[in-house]
This record gives sequence, structure tokens and C-alpha cells, in this order.
Amino acid sequence: MQFQGALTKMRTEIGSPIQYYLVFENDFLHINQLLDKKINICFLGYECMNCKKEKKIYRQGYCYDCFFEIPQAADWIIHPEKSKAHLGIEDRNLAYEKAVQLTPHIVYLANSGNVKVGVTRKTQIPTRWIDQGAHKALEIAELPNRYLAGITEVALKNYVGDKTNWRTMLKNEIQEQDLSAWRDRLKQYIPQEALPYFKDHSKETTLEFPVLQYPSKLKTLNLVKTPAYSGTLRGVKGQYLIFEDNTVFNVRSNEGFVVSITM
Repeated sequence: MQFQGALTKMRTEIGSPIQYYLVFENDFLHINQLLDKKINICFLGYECMNCKKEKKIYRQGYCYDCFFEIPQAADWIIHPEKSKAHLGIEDRNLAYEKAVQLTPHIVYLANSGNVKVGVTRKTQIPTRWIDQGAHKALEIAELPNRYLAGITEVALKNYVGDKTNWRTMLKNEIQEQDLSAWRDRLKQYIPQEALPYFKDHSKETTLEFPVLQYPSKLKTLNLVKTPAYSGTLRGVKGQYLIFEDNTVFNVRSNEGFVVSITM
């Protein structure tokens, strides 16, 4: 059986465990069904997720030209505190920026081995937590726009991390933390204009990932350096495939890479 196409981040479906899918232009692959099976991945080329041209991927699945032109790759995506649509100020495309920025956003705490603060659109809960490999997460504020969520995150990351340690996450080296206690402790640092949106009584969400074996050490698969790889799939966590030989493959960081996958 063979599947071929440009990689995009795996789609997920909440469940016990979470269900993962690789979606191609005319087909999809249910990753959970491949656990304990040998799969082969071959790198064939590139396809920009925006212009669809066979151009080398620069960042985030886009070629160099698209990355510096399209609103989906603007700086406010990574730095929500730089959002300006609430002021009517255009960055690259005001209509797009209003559609994304002027919607409810969640500031949350997640534990994927270490506690971190993050921001995402409300519609991306719990997808965002799954993509980060968090086994527990908790909403701490629901803001009406991306800017308010961004300045809240900036204020809180002085007291809690804002990065996922992907190595700790993949090894499942978990330090259990009381996220509700963290929420209550951090409340005092939330900016005044965001404080009315604080969520006092939010409940923890627990996530279960389809992993049969966690790696003891990590070897990352780089498709440019290793264009053909074979291995037995032992788990999926975050946006990573985990193989029996301790190789891990970050699907999201390889968006726009055209591959063939055979079993």
C-alpha cells in the first residue's frame, strides 16, 4: 500500500487514545492503524503550501517568497502581542487579520513534561494541546482578541515557561504539576485590561497519546540528509512519529515536503 503527497501537520480527533490522520490531496492515512508496523518514508521533493509550486521550503511549509508575503506567516502569528487588527491597522492583509485576530483566544497552561503558558484561538482547543504533546492542560483566560491574549502571555512568561521541551515530551519524562494551583498563583500577574477575562474555575483536560514505546534517546529524521527511511512505528505524540529504533520524525516541521509512504 502506498500514499504520496505533500506533508501537512497531522489532523487529530480527541479520544482514548487520540486518533491521528495524515491527509493528502486525494487520500488520507489513519496513523493509529500503523502502530507496530514497518513503514517506509521517501523524500521526493517540495510543494509550497501556498503557491503549490515545486520550490524549496523556507519555513512553516512555505517557499521563501510566500513566507514573506502572505498573512498566514506574518510575525503576529508567532508573537500575538504584535497583533494590530483591533486598531484597524493592516500588517499584510487586514481582512484576514481581522478574521483571525478578532475572535476569542485562550491563554492556557499545558504540561508536556514542564509547565508552559500559551495562546491559541478558542476554535483550536484541544488541537493546540495535542500538537504540543501536552498530557494535561488548563484554560486560564478567554480573551476577545489576539492582542489581549498576547500581552497576557508576555506578562505570564516572566513567571512560567513558554516553550515546550520536545525532548522531555517525547521521552515522557513527566513532572506532575497542579495546573489549578499554577493558575491561581499567576493571576496576580495578568494585565489589568485582561483580568476581567480570567477563568477562576476551569477544569484540567487530560490527553492520552497512542504510544506503545517511548524512546530512551532521540534521533531526529532529517529527510534532506536521509531521503529514505524504514522503521517500525511505536507511537505518535504531539506532531511526532516515534519509531522502534529511537528515531523521531516531526511531521509539522516537514510541511511542504513531498513524500511517499509505503507499508
